[in-house]
Amino acid sequence: MARRTIVITGASDGIGASAARQLAADGHQVVVVGRSPQKTAAVARDLGTDFFVADFARLAEVRALAADLLDRYERIDVLANNAGGIMADRQVSEDGHELTFQVNYLAPFLLTTLLLDRLEESRASVISTSSAAHRLFSDFHLDDLEAERSYAPNAAYGNAKLAVNLFTRELDRRYRASGISAAAFHPGVVATNFAATSTSSMRVMYQTVLSRFLTSSAKGADTLVWLATTTPGVDWEPGSYYVKRKIATTHPLVSDARLAAELWDRSIAMVSAADAPGTAA
Repeated sequence: MARRTIVITGASDGIGASAARQLAADGHQVVVVGRSPQKTAAVARDLGTDFFVADFARLAEVRALAADLLDRYERIDVLANNAGGIMADRQVSEDGHELTFQVNYLAPFLLTTLLLDRLEESRASVISTSSAAHRLFSDFHLDDLEAERSYAPNAAYGNAKLAVNLFTRELDRRYRASGISAAAFHPGVVATNFAATSTSSMRVMYQTVLSRFLTSSAKGADTLVWLATTTPGVDWEPGSYYVKRKIATTHPLVSDARLAAELWDRSIAMVSAADAPGTAA
């Protein structure tokens, strides 16, 4: 297997850190990105890999991360958009966006668009962590992406992950011919610190005795590692959503091509990235 340069966000803990360990052990050049300076540095130190610190609650840090990656790496073979979380109450970031939507979707969207030229040159795979929550909890409305009319933690998380799936489809439509392969996946309900600050029903599962029945981080990372190390178009179908290495059913809205295109254009406007690549179909 050829050595690949693989950037993983949300890699200071959980499935991101587990995937980084597996990929580094296989000889790949892994770039660890996390929010916590201490935890991110510790993971990178253990693996002997590069690391960057970026808080996806601040889009300025996402822009700085993109600039650093472009400066440091002549090619990026895999971008794994794995950072995410769920908030207890509706919070607005310093950029003016609802925080669950920004951290899980808008910031990864911005990072990907800022890296598009390098990803095209590298014929890269863009792998995004989604969730079964996009089918179970979403109440998606293009005219209320910021959950201003009503907010519930589970619905906000489900909507953000539905947006991830729409983004995956649209990225595939726009850039497959240019060499980018995109996929989204559900890691399972993994035993991590996810939802620690949430008051949603997810916290009961993740933070109580029920957590003993959850999937391990290593198992949760399996599909990410598989997508990152196999051949798109041969081993997996670009534009698809995977669960346990198999194409899985998505929310019906994910198949709405017009909705995916409109979300892309609105997202460009929301991150004020009119000067970034990807503004034209």
